[in-house]
Amino acid sequence: MLFERIMDRRKFIKYQLQGALWLAAGTGLYFTPDGFSEAVPDIAEVIGSRKAATRAAVDLLGGMKKFVKPGNRVLIKPNMSFPSSPEMGTNTHPEVVYELAAMCKEAGAGKILILDNTLGPPEACLQQSGIRDICRSIDENMVYAINEDEYYKKISIQKAVTKSTMEIAKEALKSDVLIAVPVAKSHSATGVSLSMKGMMGLINDRSSMHWQGLSSGIVDICTILKADLTVIDGSRVLTTNGPRGPGKVVIKNTIIASRDMVAADAHAISIFEWYGKKFEPRQVAHILEAHKRGFGRMDVENLSIKKVVL
Repeated sequence: MLFERIMDRRKFIKYQLQGALWLAAGTGLYFTPDGFSEAVPDIAEVIGSRKAATRAAVDLLGGMKKFVKPGNRVLIKPNMSFPSSPEMGTNTHPEVVYELAAMCKEAGAGKILILDNTLGPPEACLQQSGIRDICRSIDENMVYAINEDEYYKKISIQKAVTKSTMEIAKEALKSDVLIAVPVAKSHSATGVSLSMKGMMGLINDRSSMHWQGLSSGIVDICTILKADLTVIDGSRVLTTNGPRGPGKVVIKNTIIASRDMVAADAHAISIFEWYGKKFEPRQVAHILEAHKRGFGRMDVENLSIKKVVL
């Protein structure tokens, strides 16, 4: 009798749990020992002031502690390739980069570096982008341009389509966590420059890629430099004449975050106008190829998206 009562209780608990999960399935909730919690979306989209929206977007994915563990070595990769002010939309806004660095520190990161292989004069890019100055309050020695050969290591890339070897930033290879934080901007060669295209700032010889198959090369790079977290700065979007500008800058006050680089980029392509038109992710060659090669998903219509307006 005692055994039967125990079994009956177990069945009751089991049915309760199944019912809770069934009820949650249509509401975006999941059941935990502490009750119902909101399901983590594939993509977070937050509209609001830059710092608040950046923090909220990462929080929707579970918070920075889901990505950064105490003692981790973190590399943050923004766009800071041009000697231009944030208003031009060619570089990631410094407030977005700052907030991510601050969140990494709060999560207990052992070391945080913010790096880019700049296209403009390194010192001018670091100064005029505003990223180095704003991050000094977190760490004086955090932001660097990596324009010298000594910062790179030649490695083999398995299943590469364009190049079987590539010189990758040593710090990227050593890091425990890679965070991509590109600005949303147009690009004359690839249509758009977002997180995947932005990884070219962590390789040494980017010029040869333009004549060896740029789209395939971008995907090849990202098989090695696959961001653990992607945060796209869509606070203002350079919709024409990218990546250098000047071009048409549209204020959107939007931050996009995802664990999937392809999904983050695809969502940015979908929600913003480019060159005065709307485009689909499949119309961007490297996004389409990344999807086909199983690197990530561009079918954002089939992904869970959480949108918040602050």
